Amino acid sequence: MNASPDPLQPLKNQKALVTGANSGIGEACALALGVAGADVVVNYRSDPDEADRVVETIERSGSKAIAVRADVSREDEVEAMFAEMRKRFGTIDILVNNAGLQRDAPFHEMTLEQWNAVISTNLTGQFLCAREAV
Repeated sequence: MNASPDPLQPLKNQKALVTGANSGIGEACALALGVAGADVVVNYRSDPDEADRVVETIERSGSKAIAVRADVSREDEVEAMFAEMRKRFGTIDILVNNAGLQRDAPFHEMTLEQWNAVISTNLTGQFLCAREAV
């Protein structure tokens, strides 16, 4: 971990990856990390235009940022995302496991396909990203 002497950018020289960072809470986390001085990987599964918008906003704050598409429920895509991060930024210091989804249905009406989609993203995705980060 690299300490920053700048109290306005306490995360200067830190490298962060935020999953599901093209909207909502993930976007807010990515933007806050950028303002605090961290270089940020903006992960998204869909809507590359929104991911690019987040990257541009982070870059305007003076930090570096890249958008990387990956479905966090897929091991091969998570591995490729972390490989791209290490290629571009060298390391990872901060992981925000934010990506998640829900399938609105009463439990007794939920299909196994819906259940598996939720579990794959919300649990398996967290595991895959945490494993790659260490």
